[in-house]
Amino acid sequence: MRAQAPHFPLRRLVLSLALGLALSACGGSDNDPPPAPPLPETAFSLQVLHVADMDSGGDLVANSKAISALVNKFRAEQPARTVFLSSGDNYIPGPFFNAADDVSLAPELGVTGAGRGDIEILNLMGLQASAVGNHDLDLGTNFFSGLIGAGGAWRGARFPYLSTNLDFSTDSNLASRAPASNNGAEASTLVGGRLASHAVITVDGQRIGVVGASTPTLASITSTGGIGIRPSGALAADLDALAASIQPAVDTLRSQGIDKIVLLAHMQQIEVEQGLATRLRGVDLIVAGGSNTRLFDSNDVPRSGETGRGNYPLSFTSPAGEPVLVVNVDADYKYLGRIVLPFDAQGRIIPGRLDSTVNGAYATDAAGLTRQGLSVANAEPGVAAVADKIAAVIAAKDGAIAGGSSVYLEGDRTFVRNQETNLGNLTADANLAYAQTVDASAAISLKNGGGIRSSIGAFDVAPGATTGSRGPTRANPAASKLAGDVSQLDIEFALRFNNGLSLVTVTAAELKALIEHGVSDWTPTSTQGKFPQVGGMRFSFDPSQPAGSRVRTLVVDDPNGAAAGATPLTVVSGGVVVAPAGTSFRMVTLDFLANGGDSYPFASLSAPNRIDQVASGVTKTYATVGAEQQALAAFLAARFPRAMPFASADTAPASDVRIQNLSLRSDGLATP
Repeated sequence: MRAQAPHFPLRRLVLSLALGLALSACGGSDNDPPPAPPLPETAFSLQVLHVADMDSGGDLVANSKAISALVNKFRAEQPARTVFLSSGDNYIPGPFFNAADDVSLAPELGVTGAGRGDIEILNLMGLQASAVGNHDLDLGTNFFSGLIGAGGAWRGARFPYLSTNLDFSTDSNLASRAPASNNGAEASTLVGGRLASHAVITVDGQRIGVVGASTPTLASITSTGGIGIRPSGALAADLDALAASIQPAVDTLRSQGIDKIVLLAHMQQIEVEQGLATRLRGVDLIVAGGSNTRLFDSNDVPRSGETGRGNYPLSFTSPAGEPVLVVNVDADYKYLGRIVLPFDAQGRIIPGRLDSTVNGAYATDAAGLTRQGLSVANAEPGVAAVADKIAAVIAAKDGAIAGGSSVYLEGDRTFVRNQETNLGNLTADANLAYAQTVDASAAISLKNGGGIRSSIGAFDVAPGATTGSRGPTRANPAASKLAGDVSQLDIEFALRFNNGLSLVTVTAAELKALIEHGVSDWTPTSTQGKFPQVGGMRFSFDPSQPAGSRVRTLVVDDPNGAAAGATPLTVVSGGVVVAPAGTSFRMVTLDFLANGGDSYPFASLSAPNRIDQVASGVTKTYATVGAEQQALAAFLAARFPRAMPFASADTAPASDVRIQNLSLRSDGLATP
């Protein structure tokens, strides 16, 4: 023992020096902050898979199949603790959207209809909730309601649409889909077209709160109908007011003991979601939408030629000192977002335990699938079936070009059932042109606005924009379609009923009565399907007058029909028929109206000499001569081919010439 005694102090010295060097290496000194406390243990982990924004900027056929393979793979890795969410814009009007209207998709959809392919793909991938995006409303609230709602063999959206700052109760088409009892319900029970401000998803015994929010600029970029928007009229930059409209739903969830909350925010500009992250209390994750912001971490591999705009995830701190994460991925299923959230026992995210080797944006191109040991053969079979059918329809129909238009052809029901539109004029003129090939005396054309089911063109909102614009159709290189081309697919969707045409003879008084019927129920907000769209004539009406006495002036442009250049004939002036006694006109109309559709009084014509251009019982197709679709296709080919496109932009009612509403303008048809 003695021999060892002298070494004890030396060992203590060595240990002391080593400790000192270690502290020095760590920057330790009396003035340094204490070392960081150890990370709390993960009490619960949640995998969130997310998508957003179908903007027609990518190959939705290939991408939808690829992303379904990734969703299945990652869900299988954590089957009990995964949620799959969207921050909105789950579809956009265009070829992929329209193709689901084709009868070939009936086995997959039950009942075909534009947009149903997009919704069914999300159903098949197991989407659990979505925010309301601007493109979800592009065709109006009536269309949105019919698309997400179940009916017959169509099962509708199997997930709820959420937005806490939208008031659906003020819209007649959506109010019944959004009872207050929906708010806070289990998302799995809110199927078949249900709307709510927030919902709950139970995962492995834990209740996860999901809140939706939509940009306050919605009214300026889409068709919101009667939806109330909070903050009313506010710009997205009014972040305090916007946060105040979202916080109550978050607080409601927290009051129920739910401490893990995801906000699906379709704000168009990711700066808005970032601003909300520092204003909202109790939100853990914000899934952004509308800006197509590519966020990547160091382990992510972007698609060829693409770069990022920030780190995945973006990290912030709430007013209560809570960690808040913001995520987003690019549009059109080009990437699947994946983040596994580690929560501590108090329900707070532990940022230090985020794993960048797991989290991030997963590319859906062939290389991205290969990195995950997958190929398109691993696609969800149902998704592949829908996507492949859509691809076949697009290849056959969107490449069949009838003509061109350099402007948006307005066919939205809120316009075409309320005022003159350029698409109403175009298709009415097309019907008249066809009629004159079989009866040169045909002079006028009458159809109902309700027979026009959609616009032809693109409702464009650039990623991050807060205003939208309508323009010509988008190019579809895969189908050799150029921007502005009008295809068979466009025409079939816009004139979905493909009514047959009928020739009838009407007297001057009968013509007035028909037009009076069409405007008899007009109000500033009416959308009666019977509202007329006309060709070969112009008229003015005064909605302040009683029904039956509203038509003030009516002029037939060429009473001799195909004999172009004849002097226009004033038929009604000052509300009185002034045409010479015995005056009559050959009219082309829809067989639907001639049969009494929309209660038009064709049955009371004195000498109709009706000649139907399509025999009763014939199954009409795009190629059927004498039906509306072929009439428009032939008219475009003859008058407005690709090289000389239709160029008459739609005008506001105050500038309309063919149908002049005297509550909005003076009578430009009245003679002095």
